[in-house]
Amino acid sequence: MSFRHQYVIGDLQGCYAAYLQLLETLDFDPAQDKLWFAGDLVARGEDSLNTLRHVKALCEQGAAATVLGNHDINLLAVWRGAASIKKKDKTAPIFSADDCDDLLEWLRHQPLLAYPDKHTVLVHAGIPPHWSIEDAENYARQLESQLRGHLKQLDRLLPNLYSKTADEWHADIHGFTKMRAIANYFTRMRLCQQDGLLEFSFTAGLDERMPENFLPWFEWQVPRTRKVLFGHWAALKGEIDLPYARALDGGCVWGNHLLAYRLSDGKTITSSAQCLPIPS
Repeated sequence: MSFRHQYVIGDLQGCYAAYLQLLETLDFDPAQDKLWFAGDLVARGEDSLNTLRHVKALCEQGAAATVLGNHDINLLAVWRGAASIKKKDKTAPIFSADDCDDLLEWLRHQPLLAYPDKHTVLVHAGIPPHWSIEDAENYARQLESQLRGHLKQLDRLLPNLYSKTADEWHADIHGFTKMRAIANYFTRMRLCQQDGLLEFSFTAGLDERMPENFLPWFEWQVPRTRKVLFGHWAALKGEIDLPYARALDGGCVWGNHLLAYRLSDGKTITSSAQCLPIPS
């Protein structure tokens, strides 16, 4: 199908009002346009439930697609009893909604990696320097098959996707260790070493001092056949635009704005609305 416009939108984080306002700014028409979401549909914004419902409905119409982010996987873990709701997350209404199971069954079938067009690849956090895009697709499909499997399989997987320390990637990595490493690259990565070793504590912007021997994953310049579109790193404010990587998390939930990247010409459109404060 040929679309009038295609846009890639950074982390929504449940900022429903800003999201709807951005769609108005884009003059979005689901009959003519398509949206691609960089993951983290839910979490700290004012209305994760209706955000999730809206994105799901658009995806089922063929007017949108999304990849999974770390907050999306955490939502699945809470659903299956493998984690508790984080103090700052505002996702509790999802679990009391009549359509909770339908929403989360749909969510667990979403990919970790997608191709918005022939020039780009979309992931939540990035692609590490020791993986080609073909490698990344292969590893994404491996974890996706686990997330989409029988619920007993999902319940075994989810508690093993979390660790405060990074796993080293090596030729013999396997089992839950491998699945956790794949999840960490796609959904948690900011800094890494050239061999892909991750560092989880750094969340600041590029002007802050970084741990020795670590760089932002996109600064390890490796040949790419596609431009990597990513969200996750709110402190970048969507200001990284390189020939091979484009940041799209505008940090709306932190008082900034949502960003939409138009695939046809690379133009970035910003929401005028910010995330609404949570009623006390």
